[in-house]
Amino acid sequence: MKKVLIGLDYNPKSEIVAKKGYELAKKLGAKVCLIHVLADVSYYGVNYPSFMGYEGYNEMQVDINVISELREVAKNYLETVANHLDDPSVTTHLADGPTSHAILEYAAEWKADMIVLGTHSHSVLEKVLMGTTASRILEKTKIPVYLVPVKQ
Repeated sequence: MKKVLIGLDYNPKSEIVAKKGYELAKKLGAKVCLIHVLADVSYYGVNYPSFMGYEGYNEMQVDINVISELREVAKNYLETVANHLDDPSVTTHLADGPTSHAILEYAAEWKADMIVLGTHSHSVLEKVLMGTTASRILEKTKIPVYLVPVKQ
């Protein structure tokens, strides 16, 4: 194992995932990359026309400033986590798109030997209806995945 990719969402429980993934990587003598995915950021900047009697925005357009700000927040988040690990060799990667696809795509590009993810305590019904990022990655991965349980 030479490269460990640690997937982080924007959640306080990600500290557990980052620490456990980092500890595992160090025991294996592996390089570490932290990845965070902005899934379809265009939703945050859509201005809707009036609907159901609500006089909202008049045009459908993506606010580029909102997307830029979200990207900067996410980059800052990744850099802060990397600094918190206190290891200058830790790298970061910000990806876009569907989370599981983006993580698997970057894992292949970076040639990761293992992916580390957190698993949240979602209800069984929610998992059946929506699935989880971890389960989608497990279905399609060709490399080992280390799951860190983090309870809400």
